[in-house]
Amino acid sequence: MESDSHLSTGPQGRNPDPVFGGPGRRPPVVLQVLPTLVTGGAERGCIDVALALAEAGATPLVASQGGPMAHELDRAGIAHLVLPLASKNPLVIRRNARRLERIIADFGVDIVHARSRAPAWSAWLACRRTGARFMTTFHAPYNFSNGLKRWYNSVMARGERIIAISEFVRDHILASYAVDPAVIRVIHRGIDPAVFAPERVATARMVQLATRWRLPEDRPVVLLPGRLTRWKGQTVLLDALAALGRRDVHCLLVGADQGRIGYRRELEEQARRLGLDGQVHITDHCSDMAAAYRLATVVVSASREPEAFGRVIVEAQAMGKPVIVTAIGAYRETVLPGETARVVPPDDAGALAGALGEILALTDEQREAIGERARAFVAERYTRQRMCADTLAVYAELLDTARR
Repeated sequence: MESDSHLSTGPQGRNPDPVFGGPGRRPPVVLQVLPTLVTGGAERGCIDVALALAEAGATPLVASQGGPMAHELDRAGIAHLVLPLASKNPLVIRRNARRLERIIADFGVDIVHARSRAPAWSAWLACRRTGARFMTTFHAPYNFSNGLKRWYNSVMARGERIIAISEFVRDHILASYAVDPAVIRVIHRGIDPAVFAPERVATARMVQLATRWRLPEDRPVVLLPGRLTRWKGQTVLLDALAALGRRDVHCLLVGADQGRIGYRRELEEQARRLGLDGQVHITDHCSDMAAAYRLATVVVSASREPEAFGRVIVEAQAMGKPVIVTAIGAYRETVLPGETARVVPPDDAGALAGALGEILALTDEQREAIGERARAFVAERYTRQRMCADTLAVYAELLDTARR
């Protein structure tokens, strides 16, 4: 892990000034629990924090149902304990609680950090029975339409410490649950500045993607990253492109349909109906998003429902790209309106078309100036190192509270 002012490492890659107390204290054991290790912000944050714990001399453990991201833990020598934690079946949740009790006892776990609701119930029960400290991270504003769903969600508000990934999520927690504001810590997600840096993306990587996607040369590229689901606003962007009326603009919708074949076909039909044939390319998940951002002229988040954080917009700014976002969710925290981003109302194709026209009309020099400001903005606030250091500080705080 790279070092910064928040978490410095010594010659052997260990923290010379221990995060978790002075000499003679046993390094803590921290168990993170989540449903799977497939993909997403919760999974990425879990692995990043596990690596930071190991770097700081602690013992990280991760329990999940498994997934392709588990190989990162294996490569680092971090124990991954496979349990059916994705299940919402009450009987399975109780069995998982007993399994976690044994893990807590066998490994001497000090803190259990839950990152999702079903595993959080198992973890909460296990911590009550063992005395391990229990904390949570709200990765989203968990909505509810009835009392039962609100009760199910409430386990995330039962942590001795609660991490909210944005001020927007913090406000949701306080509005929805009887939580002492003093136990909430806002820790924004962080990106890896070694990955999302324009100078680190070789031209060959961009050429490879452009060839695979058959991108025409010398045309502006409008990129919307995000899984294919209606609330991400792909339909709004297509309407905006039609309203823009420029045949020289190419649009990339990058994201897996996750089985939503009908919605994908709807987008393809919409593009044909709007006369955007040849201008819109819908592709699956991309494993080299840094190169994808480099290919873009402007990156769009057209979400119709609030984003709890908005990771792709932060990544795009780190890559020096001007962005357009909708005025809902955590956008006030992740962009500088009028400086690094244009902000438009959700579900407003006309406003989005206007913002696209403004950015596409900028000179290369003007876009580069926006990009430099965007990169500095992200570097100040949203790095992986800062996220990990702040999370480890919460662990240390919880341990100190337990000792007192």
